[in-house]
Amino acid sequence: MSDEPVKSLYQLQSLMAAAVMRPLDDESMQKTWLDGSHTSEYASKFIKPNQRLNSFERLEIYNKQYWYRLLESLQDDFPGLNSLLGHKRFEKLSVAYLARYPSRSYTLNYLGNKLASFIEQEPNLTAPDSELAFDMASFECAEIKALDAQAKPTLKAASLCQNVPAEIVLQTQPYLSLLELRYAVDSFLLKLNKGHHKTTESNAITNRTVRFSKSSSVKKRRTFVAIHRLNNTVYIKRLDKDQYCLLKSLMENKTLAEACNLLISKKRNIQNQEKLALKIKKCFTTWMELGWFCQSDP
Repeated sequence: MSDEPVKSLYQLQSLMAAAVMRPLDDESMQKTWLDGSHTSEYASKFIKPNQRLNSFERLEIYNKQYWYRLLESLQDDFPGLNSLLGHKRFEKLSVAYLARYPSRSYTLNYLGNKLASFIEQEPNLTAPDSELAFDMASFECAEIKALDAQAKPTLKAASLCQNVPAEIVLQTQPYLSLLELRYAVDSFLLKLNKGHHKTTESNAITNRTVRFSKSSSVKKRRTFVAIHRLNNTVYIKRLDKDQYCLLKSLMENKTLAEACNLLISKKRNIQNQEKLALKIKKCFTTWMELGWFCQSDP
């Protein structure tokens, strides 16, 4: 480590960030720096001691507060995952995640937006519950997105009449997420969200701070859900496979005609195709009322 003094604000900020963002060592700042020198020597280059604390101790305060705040934020945003793994395993996962994906924004709203991907990258941190942990993290990320993402002007039904289905490409609201889950994590979270009476079909998430029972279990069941926002409240809506596939096709920029024909072509007899056509019409009426489609970008 160079003995030259800090000469610029940028250099000072870089030194401070490098120290503050290093993971703690058993709830204390690491005593050895990256180059093998003592962290106290590193700290003395840009932090002066005072009458009560030396340079290392002053820097350690910021290091601890940084990590305590981020870990607390992840715990608040992922109560289901915290319950599933237990506090110690969840904290170990969180520390490893933040070491690879440190906070890069002034807001903590999307601090955990890569947590599900990280669980796929490092399944050993959540084994033997990695698949369930991935579903839980994906679900809770979608809740955060539904709460915080932008809402664009809602598409009006009248505007669809101006085009033929073969030319219509529908855009969905940025806050809407579709999930294909291997576990019924929505039922698990509902069951454990004491104090709120909700249904599987339409259940508002008004409070993410939930207390969980260790004896609770999650059923392994293929589940399709849409997570969205309505009147500043987050809702979870169960979908069947047809509804999920149709919405997924629309999100992949297929035209309305392409998405509908792709789904209908999977039904072998005319009677089933006619039933599905009526079902699609009913679904679109509901989705338009919920405001899931927005006006196209210019």
